[in-house]
Amino acid sequence: MRITAISAAAALMVLSVSTSLMAQRPDDQIEPRSLALLQEGRTAKAAGNLDGAQDALESALAVDPRNREAFLVLADIARARGLPGKAIRFYSEALALEPNDLSALRGQGEALVAKGATVKAKENLAKIKAACGGECNDATVLAASIAKGPPVTATAQAEPARPTPAKP
Repeated sequence: MRITAISAAAALMVLSVSTSLMAQRPDDQIEPRSLALLQEGRTAKAAGNLDGAQDALESALAVDPRNREAFLVLADIARARGLPGKAIRFYSEALALEPNDLSALRGQGEALVAKGATVKAKENLAKIKAACGGECNDATVLAASIAKGPPVTATAQAEPARPTPAKP
C-alpha cells in the first residue's frame, strides 16, 4: 500500500514537470509581436519621440519579458533623460537574461559612473575584460568613462567652498 502511494506521487510529479517543460519556449525564440514592438520603439527613438519609444518598448516587454534588446533600448532612453539609476535597473534586467552581454555591462558601467559608483563600474570593466579576453571596444569605452569620472552637477558648481569655523 505504501509503495503504491509513493509511486503515484512520483508519477504525478514527473507528469507535472514534463508538462510545464513542454509549454516553455527556448530563450532564443522571442515572441514575434514583441520583436515588432521593439522595432517600433527603435523607430520612435530614432525620430526623437522618447515617450512613444518607451511606450512601445514597455509593451514589447509585456508581450515577452525575455526581450533583452527592449531592456537595452529602455536603458538608453533612461540615460538620455538623465536617469542613470533607472538605466542601471534596466541594464540589470538585461544582464539577468544574459550575464555576459558586453553592451549591457558597458552601458551599466557608464550609468554607474554617472551615479558616482566608480568601484562598481570597475567591476563591470573586469567582467568585460574577462568575457572578451583582454581589451575590446566595450572595455576601452568603459575605461575612458571611468577615467573621466562622474559628471559635475550644477549644485556642485554653484556651491562655494565654506570655510570651517575656527574653534576658540
